[in-house]
Amino acid sequence: MKKYFAIVAMVACTFGMTPSVMAQDEVAEEAAATEQVDSAVVDSAAVDTAAVEAPAVEEEAAPVEEEEGLHKTLKTKFIEGDAGFMSLVAIALVLGLAFCIERVIYLTLAQVNTRKFLETLRGKVEANKLNEAIEYCAGTRGPVAQVSKKAMQCLASDDQNDIATIERNINTEAEVQGAYLEENCSWITLFIAMAPSLGFLGTVIGMVQAFDDIERAGDISPTVVAGGMKVALITTIFGIIVALVLQVFYNYILSRIEALNSNMEETAMSLLEMCVKSPKCKK
Repeated sequence: MKKYFAIVAMVACTFGMTPSVMAQDEVAEEAAATEQVDSAVVDSAAVDTAAVEAPAVEEEAAPVEEEEGLHKTLKTKFIEGDAGFMSLVAIALVLGLAFCIERVIYLTLAQVNTRKFLETLRGKVEANKLNEAIEYCAGTRGPVAQVSKKAMQCLASDDQNDIATIERNINTEAEVQGAYLEENCSWITLFIAMAPSLGFLGTVIGMVQAFDDIERAGDISPTVVAGGMKVALITTIFGIIVALVLQVFYNYILSRIEALNSNMEETAMSLLEMCVKSPKCKK
């Protein structure tokens, strides 16, 4: 009987411990699965963060690379366009810009407040202070002052103070000053015409090189004629760009010259009116 009870007790303990062990195994497996899921979520979040940060870095670096690429491309194309012709086009651009800048500075300095100048000059003429009027004109820059100075000198003289002589001297001085304003403009037009001409000359020579390559190779494949065609197109493009830049400056210079000529015409009319009203003038 004791053995029977011992066997029953062992069987009961065995079946009682098995569910608890199985439950512990299931809890351990669920914990392991949870840890795997959490680690996968963390890894995916890290990958997403890196993917988000990577384009931002690439976007920040992109403009620098693009800027460097543009500068490098222009430099490369300039070298590929045949150094001989591209150097001539560059020289035409530099010389043309030098004359343009010189004209812009000269015309800017020649511009004065015409209305204020004439009012001051009229006051001196009405007060019969012709010597002061001449000194005032000599101390003022620009073609308007030079034309006025010539008129005051004629009015102050004893043999050229008639209205016809004064008008003739004013017109002559205005023509002289107009010629000074247009000085060196012919050089600008020369470089405007020369730049595209040099580009077209490079185009013709590039085409000749392309035909020479075809003749030597005995084939009309694109790789044979690519070099000559590239030289032709690059020199033409740069020549046209130089001509366009110089043309813009030239048109601006012409507009300033026209404005100064208009001021001289208005000044000539005002000077004749002053001279007629002056007691020194011979009617």
